[in-house]
Amino acid sequence: MDLKVIRYFIEIVDHGGFAKAAEAIHLTQPALSKAINQLEEELDLVLLERGKRGSQLKPTASGEVVYRYGIQLLKVRQEMHRELEAQRSLNAGELHLGLAPLGSAEIFAPVIARYRSLYPKIAMQLFVRGGIEQTIALKKREVELATGIISFEEEFEGFCIRRNPMVVVVPKQHALANQPQLTLKQLEETPQILFDEEYALHELVFKGCVNAGFIPKVATKVSHPDFGITLVAAGTGVMIMPEFIAARHAVAGVNRVPLSTDDLIWELSLFWRKGHPLSFAAQAMVTLIREQLAAEPV
Repeated sequence: MDLKVIRYFIEIVDHGGFAKAAEAIHLTQPALSKAINQLEEELDLVLLERGKRGSQLKPTASGEVVYRYGIQLLKVRQEMHRELEAQRSLNAGELHLGLAPLGSAEIFAPVIARYRSLYPKIAMQLFVRGGIEQTIALKKREVELATGIISFEEEFEGFCIRRNPMVVVVPKQHALANQPQLTLKQLEETPQILFDEEYALHELVFKGCVNAGFIPKVATKVSHPDFGITLVAAGTGVMIMPEFIAARHAVAGVNRVPLSTDDLIWELSLFWRKGHPLSFAAQAMVTLIREQLAAEPV
């Protein structure tokens, strides 16, 4: 049903006839009459009581129903356009942003602050979970944008927002503590502290070891890098993580030995579902992140 024709019908009822309605909506009377005839044929109903020429037209009982609901439909359409325009101008809307717990704070704290300053009327919700949960949240449409370690395939698209070399955090007294660089193969016999499975970094390190020809000996798993590094200092094992995270949580009693970039490198990406247009609120966030990357390349 064409809402334009519904508006024509309402104008006819309000003006009491075709002539005045045609003048009000700047349409010829024959064209207006044809539109209403087509509406009646579509509904298989008579909507207007057509009396003598010059007499005021009145809606039939069916026409009263169309008139009443037509007014509501046009009002809803108007409200829809008003809300869409508010979103387009970023004066309304929501942004659901998924953030990986490792590395996101350093990157997104200034971006989020700027976003809130520029678009205070956008309601922002942050979903801080491991990379595996981020992809699940995207599939469920719980978030629109997410960050994590990911290989872009058919399901997602995005871009890298941070790249950092990996280091092996080892106890100072460990035999490998003073090496200029380590490979994963050199850790084959050394117990490792891994992140929990919900972190994409767990899978990255585990697969890296498998590709190097061995399954890592897992001393324990942790959900926080500071606790993991403290365990390293106590002699529990070694731990692989991005260099800047290891530096941020540095404690006495450990060394940070560079890991060969041929083995592993940490890349954090911003991504979203492929083929699904982003909201205006999400597009604005992507723009701010790209601007930051242009000023401070990954």
